[in-house]
Amino acid sequence: MQTKQRILLVEDEEHLLEAIKLNLELEGYRVTTATDGKKALKIFKEERFNLIVLDVMIPEIDGFQVAETIRLQNTEVPIMFLTAKNSSEDRITGLKKGADDYLVKPFNLEELILRVGNLIRRGLKSDDLKEFNSYTIGDKTIYFNSYELHHADGTVTSLTKKETMLLKLLIERKNDAVSREQILETVWNYDVYPSTRTIDNFILTFRKYFEPDQKHPVYFHSIRGVGYKFTDTPT
Repeated sequence: MQTKQRILLVEDEEHLLEAIKLNLELEGYRVTTATDGKKALKIFKEERFNLIVLDVMIPEIDGFQVAETIRLQNTEVPIMFLTAKNSSEDRITGLKKGADDYLVKPFNLEELILRVGNLIRRGLKSDDLKEFNSYTIGDKTIYFNSYELHHADGTVTSLTKKETMLLKLLIERKNDAVSREQILETVWNYDVYPSTRTIDNFILTFRKYFEPDQKHPVYFHSIRGVGYKFTDTPT
């Protein structure tokens, strides 16, 4: 029998807590709940979890402090903030405290389930993820260290640093939807805020490089309302 993945859900709004818990359990997860930061940290010290879903504005100890404390003890467990605090400063603070994702209330429950699944799968395979210097898509090979794309005919296309970083991020998260927030944190590091169109243009460029038919992509996919996904098993 497959072991259920364990989630610590920290939320002080009882109705929301119960709704999220029920839906996560319907997806097959084992959910432990806490309604304040102090209790959350106590539970975390006593049990092992595959994901922490954490509200920011909770009693006793706020979510930012809870995340910071957890990160001092464990740098691997994924943390996702659920919060009504949606300013860019709040997002930056959350990511600096060690969060892997940041979902603003009110949110779509289906999107929450999708993001939870992505974070848990990434956490499960992180130990097996090997550092790689090149990756082949179709008949083209990316060389990450030299920022080059080598074509089958021997020609070479120079890639920008951000193109290379985004390619590597999507490839590392293969078959998972990667949120725009994760792309901002990893590729832009919040030094500059690209528009959604800017990120879309990167994906369009990748399709020009790799897709046999740009209008029907098989490698680089847009996930409406979430972000983007790379797959390397075209059908």
